[in-house]
Amino acid sequence: MWRKNTPTSEDNLLPVYECVHVCVSEKSFISQCFTDEQRQLYCCCCLSTGLLRNNKMSVTSARSRLKRLLDEPQDHLRKCKKACLAPPPLAIGLSPCLQPKSPASKSSQKKSPFRVGPYLLNERCDGEETYRAVHVHTQQQYTCQVLPLRGYQEQLAAYAQIGHHDNVCGLLDVVIGQDSAFIFLPSHHGDMHAYVRSRKRLGEEEAGLLFAQMLNAVRHCHHHGVILRDLKLRRFVFTDRYRTRLALLGLDDCVVLHGNHDDDSLTDRHGCPAYVGPELLNNGKGSYSGRAADIWSLGVSLYTMLIGRYPFQDTQPAALFAKIRRGTFSLPDWLSPRAKCLIGCMLRKSPDKRLEASELLMHPWLTNPCTPHYNVHKTDHSSHTTPPNKQEDNDQVVPKWTPKH
Repeated sequence: MWRKNTPTSEDNLLPVYECVHVCVSEKSFISQCFTDEQRQLYCCCCLSTGLLRNNKMSVTSARSRLKRLLDEPQDHLRKCKKACLAPPPLAIGLSPCLQPKSPASKSSQKKSPFRVGPYLLNERCDGEETYRAVHVHTQQQYTCQVLPLRGYQEQLAAYAQIGHHDNVCGLLDVVIGQDSAFIFLPSHHGDMHAYVRSRKRLGEEEAGLLFAQMLNAVRHCHHHGVILRDLKLRRFVFTDRYRTRLALLGLDDCVVLHGNHDDDSLTDRHGCPAYVGPELLNNGKGSYSGRAADIWSLGVSLYTMLIGRYPFQDTQPAALFAKIRRGTFSLPDWLSPRAKCLIGCMLRKSPDKRLEASELLMHPWLTNPCTPHYNVHKTDHSSHTTPPNKQEDNDQVVPKWTPKH
């Protein structure tokens, strides 16, 4: 079908015509514009081979080809056609709550700034469901999180439950839109996941200073009856430009305990696949301790900060979950005994044997840090071993962030 695009008054151009054809390739819609003098339509049906051919295709012919394509039996299709028509494979071994989200398209990530109340929302933060925002009048920088309007008050209940804490990003403002609630939090200077990836791994002294702040945030939340669930490095952001102060960003995904705060039993399976504890992988049977699950996620975080890779990783979800269920991981020789001990206190297969956040803060690695040194002796932890060659750890760094991380 031909449609005429009338040029603007500012453009001294001839009228432009456009024709859209359907093509069985990665780029399904091929659009070619040409002037009145250029009546040749180039249909790039074989982009992979670089072939170009002239094709004066009528509307009736285009429709008939499309109908034949849709009606053609799957068995008679070539491999290239099958690949284009086949649905994407499902994530085998993942429960619905643990399946990674589809990455957002580039077009949705690069939206033009738009106004929300007195704020101007700019580009999205890398890998996050948040926006960088600025107050129109004061030019103050903020982080904006967009929540569905339905049920947003329940999602924000944790902020009122825990009150103020230096290591938790507090709620600054809420603007109600037509179908969304815009939550404004303090601006930040990047997250821990991106920082560890850029550094490959952190030294024990720096990691200890940062991890103590992460523990303080989790301890404060647990003390006030808030279970964080989806804990991971990306949820901790730097509040200063020198990257020395950390804060927990976002409490909308937490569980608020009502009544007896000692009972932290949860039944839903929620979390990031690389960070979930083995008790969450029992096919949805029974309840588990929410606080103990958060401690396991902290253990994965500290391991990743010090080693530069996840303690349990695999490209296949089923294989990854099998490794987590076994609970066996490796620690390099060059890690100090105290650091190995602290990691072992959190990555214990049995939730009852894991230390609480308040107990972990009293660990010697945090209270009495010493100069890291190489250790050639194996530590006595049944849950982990020491690899014979430390070179294997130098090549495996934290992967580039995707929604499943």
